Amino acid sequence: MNKPLLIIYFLATSLFAQKTSFDPETSEKELFEYAEYVEAYDKVLSIDEVLASDTLNYKKLESANHDLGFTSENYWVRFKLENSSNHDKLYFLQTARAITDVANLYQIGDKILEHKSGDQINFSDRDVSHRETVFKIILPANTVQQFYMELSSDGETINIPLNLYDGVSFFLSNYRQQLFLGLFYGVLFLAGLVYLFFYGSLKRKSFLYYSFYVFSIALMQAALDGFIYQYVFPSGGYINSRMVLIAALLSNFFLLKYCEYFLNIKVNLKGFMKAYNVVYGIIVVSFVMLFISPKTFELSYPLSNLNGLISLLLILTTVFTMRFKKIKIDRYFSLGILFLVVGLLGFVMNNLGLLPSNFYTLNSSKFGSGLEVVFLSLSMTNLIKRLRQDNEKAQKLALKRSEEISELKTYFMSNMSHELRTPINAIMGIVEAELGNGDNSIEDRKKYQTIRNASISLLSNVNDVLDFEKIEKNELQLRNEDFNPSLILNQISENWKLEAQNKGLAYNFEMDTDIPAKVSGDADRFVQIINNVLSNAVKFTNSGQVVMKLKCIDRPDNVSEFSFQISDTGVGMNEEDKDDVFNSFNQMRLNHKRQFGGIGLGLTIAKHLVTLFGGKINIESKVDDGTDVFIEIPLTQVADNKTRDIENHVVFEKQMHILVVEDNKLNQMVMRQLLKGLDNVSFTVVKNGVEAIDALKKEVYNVVLMDLQMPIMDGYEATKLIRSGELGQAIGKIPIIAVTADAMQETRQRVMDLGMNDYMTKPVKKETLLNKIKRCCDIELSVA
Repeated sequence: MNKPLLIIYFLATSLFAQKTSFDPETSEKELFEYAEYVEAYDKVLSIDEVLASDTLNYKKLESANHDLGFTSENYWVRFKLENSSNHDKLYFLQTARAITDVANLYQIGDKILEHKSGDQINFSDRDVSHRETVFKIILPANTVQQFYMELSSDGETINIPLNLYDGVSFFLSNYRQQLFLGLFYGVLFLAGLVYLFFYGSLKRKSFLYYSFYVFSIALMQAALDGFIYQYVFPSGGYINSRMVLIAALLSNFFLLKYCEYFLNIKVNLKGFMKAYNVVYGIIVVSFVMLFISPKTFELSYPLSNLNGLISLLLILTTVFTMRFKKIKIDRYFSLGILFLVVGLLGFVMNNLGLLPSNFYTLNSSKFGSGLEVVFLSLSMTNLIKRLRQDNEKAQKLALKRSEEISELKTYFMSNMSHELRTPINAIMGIVEAELGNGDNSIEDRKKYQTIRNASISLLSNVNDVLDFEKIEKNELQLRNEDFNPSLILNQISENWKLEAQNKGLAYNFEMDTDIPAKVSGDADRFVQIINNVLSNAVKFTNSGQVVMKLKCIDRPDNVSEFSFQISDTGVGMNEEDKDDVFNSFNQMRLNHKRQFGGIGLGLTIAKHLVTLFGGKINIESKVDDGTDVFIEIPLTQVADNKTRDIENHVVFEKQMHILVVEDNKLNQMVMRQLLKGLDNVSFTVVKNGVEAIDALKKEVYNVVLMDLQMPIMDGYEATKLIRSGELGQAIGKIPIIAVTADAMQETRQRVMDLGMNDYMTKPVKKETLLNKIKRCCDIELSVA
């Protein structure tokens, strides 16, 4: 653009600049309130033509995520950014959907800067190497600059969010999103893989179609989120532009086929097969339309979404008709379909412009699909049970298949343990760091405490599920370690005190003054027992109070008997329910209609753990008159002349050099937070076993904190190589502590068999970590 035209442009828009510039540091409104858009229809305009035109009729954006609907037209958006400071500012602008074909940003200054994005260019040519539409903006000091953004697509919905971040906020936003996406895709991948294995073993087509459906859902979401473009088709192109619709049609087809076989439509509702075949035909026609011409391709977007709605209505009609005819349907299947319908309905209606665009509507298909997979997986588990009952005559074959399923279940549980504990570890690590930051306000600390309590509750449920698996196999064992009971009981009490107060309940904790300073036992299991019982007390009490009392009674041989009474004024139980209260999944049998939440394993686990401790647990309860739980746990007292509070300043008495081997960046950050405040401690962080071996060759370390599941070379392989002696005798004897999200007993035994010195699970507790380092390295800790 020539200089005279720039001068004319700036003179003509100077008044506009004074009234509409957005300063990220001072403006009280959001960026979209300063922005305008215009439809250029089928005209492909250059930035020079846009700047020179006086016929373009700009309109104000109507929301923070303005939706233009299904369109193949061209659009331009303009806004102004102001930097009133005396130094340049760096910002990241996140906008448009990841699958938008063309998204170019023009920055008008002394010269015009062009920032490119969109998924029809080479990924390497993007302004920012990011799967979403992101632009990197450097705003000069003491300037107001105009920005124009060009948007167009091939018929897909176009949205215009204008989210402006500074560098730190953009980094944190991305990592929070990665936690969510990691959990979502992890669940889909594991569920699809497991039921594909089930099909290989049981040869039931419902397993095959369900597995293909889960994988196609993952493929469609990966296309919508920009992962297919980034990693599979980084040059954009013909297939990449159609991948969302290809995956959507496949998921639609496989869902219908799965329902057809799972509900046995050909037998139960033979007349419905005509409707299913009609929809299959529409799917085929829609698929062919993708490749006929640009116009048919454009029409296939709304047609595919409408076909999705028709398919959901057909499935719902099938379910209601079967229930009307008294044909039994698995309840988990109905729940799964309900969540799928709600989630996909929100997604499709948003695409059709019937619902506003926000975080929930844009991600409704993820929420719905994730919950659907969980419940449909439970329904498939029930199907396996029925199959086993139907084949009683083939007991040997049924036993073989049951063993195969058990192995798959163990594999699934091990991976789920890792996938769930890893993000929980990151969340709790960040929260603990923020709670330790004295600069946070009281309001912010309350929010972080809420996140911590929710994370602890989620971790407790994860532990209960994993422990139930161990109880079924009679593999649950207690560990023996020294711990301060007063410290951990007060931590548990504070967590549930906050939850009780949030429900408007009175809460009181009365603890014996003669409680031992240190005892020996399994601290985590001790916590789990009290946590599960307190959880029920708060959960089943809507008004009144929750009280926990603790007395310690001295017994022979330095044994102290911890006697708890946990009382509430909740709903209570009748005698029949009280007899079943320690049975697994008991809450599902009670007539509470799931109003209190939970998975129904808490007291089952608590009962088993108390028995392992050699203790007792009893319950007294009346309907509408509350419940009293009495627990007795014997623990051996330990002489402790130097009781240490881990929250004080801990000092290693000699220089320690620690090697941290961890591939997850958030977990790396957590480990840095745990270690960086320790005197006489230095550490190095590497991301896989290969880098760990190289680090051991170059420097002398006192201990290795080894993750297990890593790319290139995992923790098992690295430990085996270290212990083999190939790296030298000194390195071969270095203490190694496994730090893993996999809490399975088999994993613990495996790492000990490989020659590791100790094992701990994520989330990592600072006190536990330091005690294990002290024990493995035979060193002393002191409190400054």
